[in-house]
Amino acid sequence: MKFYYAPMEGITGYLHRNVCHSFFPGINKYFTPFLVPNERGKLNSRERDDILPEHNDGFYLVPQILTNRADCFLAGERTLRNYGYQEINLNLGCPSRTVVSKYRGAGFLAKPEELDHFLEEIFAHTECRISVKTRIGRDDPEEFPRLMEIYNKYPLEELIIHPRTQKEFYKGIPHQDVFAYGIRSSRNPVCYNGNIFGKEDYEKWYRSFPDGDRIMIGRGLLMNPGLIGILEGCGMPEKGRIREFHDCIYQAYKEHMPGDRVVLFKMKELWVYFIELFTDAKKYGKRIRKAEKLPAYEDAVRALFAERELQEAFCE
Repeated sequence: MKFYYAPMEGITGYLHRNVCHSFFPGINKYFTPFLVPNERGKLNSRERDDILPEHNDGFYLVPQILTNRADCFLAGERTLRNYGYQEINLNLGCPSRTVVSKYRGAGFLAKPEELDHFLEEIFAHTECRISVKTRIGRDDPEEFPRLMEIYNKYPLEELIIHPRTQKEFYKGIPHQDVFAYGIRSSRNPVCYNGNIFGKEDYEKWYRSFPDGDRIMIGRGLLMNPGLIGILEGCGMPEKGRIREFHDCIYQAYKEHMPGDRVVLFKMKELWVYFIELFTDAKKYGKRIRKAEKLPAYEDAVRALFAERELQEAFCE
């Protein structure tokens, strides 16, 4: 099985990726949070830092582009190609309202004819391999067969399917019947994305799709960075290893982020998910969220690791 790390805006940047790869190898592909190049292919300084090859040494990285303009995509592709990238991912899955309102991300799915023309244009001129990360529609799963007709017209590196609509965000159960249609009808390799949080989720999915050979995981890896090892039969990482992982990310942020407030913000973003790894940790999560200074944050984290245990449910 190939395992991919889904991009999460604001969290899975290059500092996070490097620590993850150092502590918990096993990811076959990492994807950047989306880049938004302009018509000249220019990236802002944060985006440029995130894709620099020297910041991503030792693992396979796929830059992800968010746009509904072929000229911007192709300009961004040229920029990324100059940095040595040969594979690029198109984001058609972001459900954020600010993104969707501009008909980008999952919002672009509402305009299938324009999407078709966009793909026709970029595949006529691209020199890179192109993959697509998609939802199954903006409003209704019934939109997906039309989208599959479009995707099947083009030689995608792979089609990554998150079987929810944009309007569903991350709520409810993924539409496995729609994913089954996608994997059955696709002319391109298909990757699954959605609600893999532990061994039981993975085994249930694999029983339904025994021919599946690739999975993208996002929130599950943010909750438990050792998840891939669990899925491969290595068991839950020790709490000390998890603490070292946290401390390494925290130190990287302190060294590279401009000021304590930014460091706190970044760590609190991670703890939205990471807190789920611990038993009965609600009050500790509240202390972390309320911390306004680094010493208060460090005290809250120290208490959590000393007084709480890891969730064994992640192994089940």
